[in-house]
Amino acid sequence: MTDLSKKEMTMPEKYDVKFMKCALEEATKAFKKGEVPIGCVIVKDGEIVARGHNTIEKDKSSLSHAEVKAIKKAQKVTGDWRLNGCTLYSTVEPCVMCVSACILSRVDRVVYGCREVNLGGCGSIAEIHRLKGFSHKTKVEGGILEEECSQLMKSFFKSVRKK
Repeated sequence: MTDLSKKEMTMPEKYDVKFMKCALEEATKAFKKGEVPIGCVIVKDGEIVARGHNTIEKDKSSLSHAEVKAIKKAQKVTGDWRLNGCTLYSTVEPCVMCVSACILSRVDRVVYGCREVNLGGCGSIAEIHRLKGFSHKTKVEGGILEEECSQLMKSFFKSVRKK
């Protein structure tokens, strides 16, 4: 990702920053609840159709990732399991499960903030979206508000270690 502060932002970059800030709001909700602070929003036609944040500890479920929760909400709101025309914004690189859910749900584009070196399915440990055989291709871009997203994660794990 280029340093947006050093050049004029293009229209897509402006939207990416705007919606990533909304995903960060969701991540902050998770942080306040003692959950790993990952937040997500799904956008269609310039409007947020769904929001989600991690609730793994609360739900006692490894499936309660921000992205999966947002996908389920977006499918309910749109009335379709296919999320064509949607962009999913996540503060952290989606894991293998979540990027697979994006592909299977026909999300057009995934935009994330910071890398997830242990579980990331968009380049850190795997590039699920690049596997041959999927009938739907999901575009992936990373590094939007990377420092802010990374700092929130670092702050959370620092507070966990103190406890």
